[in-house]
Amino acid sequence: MNSATIKRGSANGARTNRSGRKPRRARSNLDKLLDYVPLSPAQINRLMTWGIGLVLLALFWLMASFLGLPAMLRAEVNDLAGRAGFAVAKIEVRGLERMDEMQVSDIAVKYVERSMLAVDLDRLRDEVMTLGWVKEARISRRLPDALIVDVVERQPAAVWQNDGRLTLVDAAGVELGPIDPEAIPDLPLVVGPDANKRTEALSALMDSAPALKPMLAGATWVGNRRWDLRFQSGEQLMLPEGEAEASAALVNFARMDGVDRLLGRGVLRFDMRDPARFVLRLPPGKKEAEAPAVTSAKSEAVVTTGESERPSASPAQNREG
Repeated sequence: MNSATIKRGSANGARTNRSGRKPRRARSNLDKLLDYVPLSPAQINRLMTWGIGLVLLALFWLMASFLGLPAMLRAEVNDLAGRAGFAVAKIEVRGLERMDEMQVSDIAVKYVERSMLAVDLDRLRDEVMTLGWVKEARISRRLPDALIVDVVERQPAAVWQNDGRLTLVDAAGVELGPIDPEAIPDLPLVVGPDANKRTEALSALMDSAPALKPMLAGATWVGNRRWDLRFQSGEQLMLPEGEAEASAALVNFARMDGVDRLLGRGVLRFDMRDPARFVLRLPPGKKEAEAPAVTSAKSEAVVTTGESERPSASPAQNREG
């Protein structure tokens, strides 16, 4: 009896082998996604290699930072620079006219003998900027051994009087320092709480009446809403509330002073708070007839000596006269 040869495999397998083709592997979602990437497989492999390298480098940097290696390296570099002659030996302060140079030098002197590379320029600038007189500052290195401090000073604009103290301020109201009452500079005096913050507004107000600006001796900020001006000839001018209203009243007063010569005539106070009336207040003991004639007033002019008030010549009567 002949033994039969047994062949492994099915008929389907035979047919598959007979075709000579390998069965296709099912494509994964990653393969489908890579079809949309405009890179070749070699480029993708290269990017992945770089990515892994960067991750390892970041891990190494984190570990080194944890151990304090970068700080130690910086300290060593700074020390080498100092020993090579790049250490702070000189401090030059520029741009000062009014403030004491020692105020700036005392801040920067702590960097003397330190390595030039160890000087924190931003921190030094911030410390210099805390000085009241300093409006702007720039710090730079001049190799091999000098620190340069360039300062822009604030310009004094007024003397601020508040709570019995006299303080020099700039146009923005920044306090520059106390003033000796015996040595007050030739600047306008602003009086009252927060009057220093209104210095720039006062300057703009006086610019609307240039003829009166040199005559201004001081100004009081009343109730945080309006100005009382005091002139060098001793009179006080009470202005209304509101920037536009105060400016219009001041321009009107300058016009009247130009026509009728109101300043220097013995009037104690001019009151323009009410746009319908222009009030002239005389000092005690002065007669109403001694008040200057107001021929150019656009509103009713009233003279008062404390208890009595009488209208001055009205605009219509003035024109007739």
